[in-house]
Amino acid sequence: MNTLLTGLAMGESPRWHDGRLWLSDMGASEVVRADLDGKSEIVATVPGMPMGLGWLPDGRFLVVSSQDGKLLRQEPDGSMVTHADLSPLSRFPWSDMVVDGRGNAYIGNIGFDFGEGEPAPGTLALVTPDGVVREVAGDFEFPNGLAVTPDNGTLIVAESYGNRLTAFDILPDGGLANRRVWADLPDGFPDGICLDADGAVWYADVPGQRCVRVREGGEVLQTVGFDQGAFACVLGGPEGTTLFVTTAPWPPAQDGSRSGRVVTVEAPARAVGYP
Repeated sequence: MNTLLTGLAMGESPRWHDGRLWLSDMGASEVVRADLDGKSEIVATVPGMPMGLGWLPDGRFLVVSSQDGKLLRQEPDGSMVTHADLSPLSRFPWSDMVVDGRGNAYIGNIGFDFGEGEPAPGTLALVTPDGVVREVAGDFEFPNGLAVTPDNGTLIVAESYGNRLTAFDILPDGGLANRRVWADLPDGFPDGICLDADGAVWYADVPGQRCVRVREGGEVLQTVGFDQGAFACVLGGPEGTTLFVTTAPWPPAQDGSRSGRVVTVEAPARAVGYP
């Protein structure tokens, strides 16, 4: 296990793209990009709190602005514009996002005011490449991490409060069907997730301070522990077998300190699918 980055407020939604690691630093309102030597730069500032990241087929970058209900797009000149307005669907915060190989973006809404309101059912929105928004599923117990299989055929959703991974078939128009439990996780609180070439899912677990690799049905294949909460993970690196994990203290420090990190672990199977 190695440390790639330090000094983050709270890293989320790591993505491996074009030979570098990208992530949202929620607490700093920044999207950060880093190379494998740990040299980092700020790619974008998102005052509404950045969350899920992804890319359109033409290479333009998307980021969820969680608190104001916007999906932002970065233009070639670096400017940030609104790709889609999510706010008509919900006034509550938006969480993670996965963009599939066709440019369809799936974005979770938690359905309540986190840290203040009582938990309530969350929803999932679809944003098409041209910015059309619609709700495609509901009744989630805190929808969080999202992943799509490499054939664009299956969407997997991490339900943090439901202690499970839930799967859907993806229809030709981007809609979802055949909802089913992909894995029950009786002692797991899955946050960010990613897929590997053996058909397994890695999930990050904040209260468990760990990342867990499971196969469909729930069999645990591997567990990696940390000394902080694990918020999200993604496979990447030159061979696709490096697991990048964003970690931070939980509950978060109230003194503004930046104790969040990105740590890396070598994994047994390479990255596939999206993110």
